[in-house]
Amino acid sequence: MPNIVFNVALGRLAAYADLPAETDELVMVPLASSGLPNDAAMRDFTTLAAVKGGATEQTTLGRKTLQGVTVTVDQANDRVNLDADDVTWTATAGGAIGAVVICYKPDEESEDEDIIPLTKHDVAMTPDGSDFTLTISDFTRATSAA
Repeated sequence: MPNIVFNVALGRLAAYADLPAETDELVMVPLASSGLPNDAAMRDFTTLAAVKGGATEQTTLGRKTLQGVTVTVDQANDRVNLDADDVTWTATAGGAIGAVVICYKPDEESEDEDIIPLTKHDVAMTPDGSDFTLTISDFTRATSAA
C-alpha cells in the first residue's frame, strides 16, 4: 500500500490505471534515499518534474514500466484495487533508494512536466549488484469517503 496518494491523483486513480489512451503507461520511478521531502510536502506535487525538484531520481536503476496492470472493482469491500506485476531490477547499481513513485505517463513521448505522480511507496534498498524484486500486491486501493 502507498504511503501517500498525491492530491492531483485523488479520485482519478482507477481512470489512470485503466490506461485510457493508446500509448499511455504507468511507470515506477526510484528516488534516492537522501533528501526525500516529507509526505505532507510531497503530496502537493502535481508533476514528476515537481517531485524531482524536491527529491533526486536514482537514475542508475532506471524507471520501470509497470506490466500486467489491473483495475478490479471489489463490491464486497466497496473499493477498487489497483495491481501490477512485480518489478525487478537486474544487477542493481547506484545509490540507495528510499522510495518509489508510481506515475501516469500520458504518452510514451511525455516529458517529466506531463507525467502525473499517483502514489509514493517507501522502499529501503541499497544496490549491491544483485537482482532486486519489488513485490506489488495492490499498489493502492481506492475507497469512497462516505
